[in-house]
Amino acid sequence: MSVMHIPQDPSPDSVSRGAWPLCQGVPRRVHFLGAGGAGVSGAARVLHGRGHRLSGHDRAEGPHVELLRELGVPVEIGPQESARLPADAELLVRSAAVPVSDPQVREAVERNLPVLKYAELLGRITPAGRTLAVAGTHGKTTTSWLTFHASRGLAQAHALPQPGAIIGGICSRVGANSVLQDRDGLFVVEACEYDRSFLHLVPQGAIITNVEDDHLDYFGTSEAIRQAFSRFAEKVHPEGLLVLGEKVPRGVESAARCHVWRFGRELNASLLGERQGRFTIRVSGPNFDVTQVHIGVPGQFNVENAALALGLAIGSNSRAWKLQGMRIGASAAAGLEQFCGAKRRFESWGSHGGIELVHDYAHHPTEVRVTLEAARRVFPGKPLHVLFQPHQHSRTARFLPEFVQSLGFADRAVIADVYGARTHIDGEHQASAGDIVSGLTRSNVAAIAPGDKSTSARAFAAGLPADAVGLILGAGDIEDVKDELLAQLALRSTASSAARR
Repeated sequence: MSVMHIPQDPSPDSVSRGAWPLCQGVPRRVHFLGAGGAGVSGAARVLHGRGHRLSGHDRAEGPHVELLRELGVPVEIGPQESARLPADAELLVRSAAVPVSDPQVREAVERNLPVLKYAELLGRITPAGRTLAVAGTHGKTTTSWLTFHASRGLAQAHALPQPGAIIGGICSRVGANSVLQDRDGLFVVEACEYDRSFLHLVPQGAIITNVEDDHLDYFGTSEAIRQAFSRFAEKVHPEGLLVLGEKVPRGVESAARCHVWRFGRELNASLLGERQGRFTIRVSGPNFDVTQVHIGVPGQFNVENAALALGLAIGSNSRAWKLQGMRIGASAAAGLEQFCGAKRRFESWGSHGGIELVHDYAHHPTEVRVTLEAARRVFPGKPLHVLFQPHQHSRTARFLPEFVQSLGFADRAVIADVYGARTHIDGEHQASAGDIVSGLTRSNVAAIAPGDKSTSARAFAAGLPADAVGLILGAGDIEDVKDELLAQLALRSTASSAARR
């Protein structure tokens, strides 16, 4: 049973800058384009902790920009056309969303400055022999943070170097999307398949949660996706460990050169209990048995995610094995239990008048479905209303029947205009919010498409009955409606109280 005490979370920048040398292969002065991106900003925070001088640019404000500014990193906001590359920049790093035609990229090329994609930079700053990478179509962010917390539990319990991380979502407990590790500490990184970014990593250990069709605007075919994951599996160090979700294709596993643990084979979990959608489980694997683990985030899908995280943290920590043997399972579980969620992952936005608001990053049909299933468990018996912002016209078109089926689990759906990410490669694959509504209506689900996110938020709030749950889903800028929704519900609550008087 995991009853071990884990100390409070360290500051994300608790390691002093003077204690670290600059990252090898990275100049001192770095400028970031798309600095507000989840991954890019995390890498910037790590470089800042290593003593590099940074600046950045993004088109819009956001929480990641705020975190960088808190460190003293200047980030310019505005149109790409009006921005200029700093005169003293020695390296330009761009997110995958920034094209080579960007004016600052062109200026860097003219000045013979190196230009790296974020994924290429990640390959340079992740430590050889100590990187644990978490890949998969779904669940990467949560599983990455679970792996970090399990590894941190091991480190704190057995006086080992503290792990670090760069993860594509802000951990609610840590308050950031990256943590600078101790020297010789493990480093957990979220490994994204888009643009084959994860192939720049050479991990010592890795997780692949699942493999499904997604990012077909880039990959084109299902086979290309499987081949990319197979190449990622092959890149795990031969003396390392690859932990696989139950439904990862066998062809991906066969590409690995290292030890492999698969959920449902070497790695198993059994359910011990459930409370408001949060599960207690027992996890066993080769030479370890953790008799009780309380998962702090809701959803049955997180049973497998937690087991994968424990498996990688325990199986990769050879130093802890040598020191403590089988007892490391309890300390890893105690660390994992400290994780209580990440921003935009089943994140509570509060409540008014009995109406609960929850936001989730879900933007693929599978993610939408399991998020609705989790909400039914967390809020049993309550009406479930969904405000969904589709992400990308091509994804909406390719998965239109699946989106209709997943959203059909809601009592009512409000579909905002499609968030047009990467519109330059959407091609002829186009679908609208209205197409989803048409499908839902044919399935006898109450649904409307009011227009932009703000208009949709007002319509959503107006139709929420008392004691309902309002799920706000999407990976675009739908999170911007939070204050507006809360204000609308507060007005309703005030008006209702006045009417009763």
